[in-house]
Amino acid sequence: MTQQRITVIRGDGIGPDIIDSALQILEKAGCDFAYDFADAGLMALENHGELLPQQTLDLIEKNKVTLKGPLTTPVGEGFTSINVSLRKRFQLYANVRPVLSFKGTKARYEDIDIITIRENTEGMYSGLGQVVSADGKEAEAMSKITREGAERIVTFAYELARREGRKKVTAVHKANILKSTSGLFLKVAREIAEQYPDIESTEMIVDNTCMQLVMNPHQFDVIVTTNLFGDILSDLCAGLVGGLGMAPGANIGKDCAIFEAVHGSAPDIAGKNLANPTSVILASIQMLEYLDMGDKAERIRNALKDVIESGDRTTRDLGGEHGTTDFTAAVLERL
Repeated sequence: MTQQRITVIRGDGIGPDIIDSALQILEKAGCDFAYDFADAGLMALENHGELLPQQTLDLIEKNKVTLKGPLTTPVGEGFTSINVSLRKRFQLYANVRPVLSFKGTKARYEDIDIITIRENTEGMYSGLGQVVSADGKEAEAMSKITREGAERIVTFAYELARREGRKKVTAVHKANILKSTSGLFLKVAREIAEQYPDIESTEMIVDNTCMQLVMNPHQFDVIVTTNLFGDILSDLCAGLVGGLGMAPGANIGKDCAIFEAVHGSAPDIAGKNLANPTSVILASIQMLEYLDMGDKAERIRNALKDVIESGDRTTRDLGGEHGTTDFTAAVLERL
């Protein structure tokens, strides 16, 4: 059997610390991966003079599976979001953001288990039609939704729901106002829903969705929506379970996938052994499930859950007084 090669982008700020934590845990769980390390973000800018060097893109293309720490896109004109660039380059059309509540966190609710599936390449983040007038008084941007893109992401959501035994898919939209773009998305979502009679299908306007997530999040199971709305809702859902430090993300295309911590690079605590590695550990669990290694994924999830629930060597954001290395050691012991 050919050894699975994984491209690893350690990232900026706390990225190297939390990625190293995840790699130790993967090894302890018996994952026989070979790793190719690549630069992106500020580290790449410093070492190669560009945020996304060609050799990094080549490794992502070659190995098809990437584990990525948080990256920093420098603020200012001329720098395009690295994450957006990667999604467009490799057509990673599905952004999968699960949130699961763990006892022992500062979560707002218990028993939260929601997956937000966001279309990743179209909508307001497509970068089309970005214009600022010469006098700086007007700005424009274009949102573009295609039937193909809508069909692809909604089908992905229903297939995931069926595969994971989920009972309900909610299509989130703003078709009452954005009658063309959001209207097309909703029309396609209704058509696709008819092909999955075994799954309950609902639809909800995005502003009401935000309110309902705060008031009664347990009504949601799988949410599928467009790019901008998904970006906002997935972070709102992370807030329900304790913040972005408890939320992983997967960007999945036809034959390529990138798994990542969804929080920032936190340069203020970089190198201080303070970071909570949970987000990227959960991302590595997503990666294992993608690779049909569900047994190892479950072992890691159970070990992580026990550390957090017991409060054994947890980090400050989880109410403890320990750092990244102690937290990692506690997970390794349970494995």
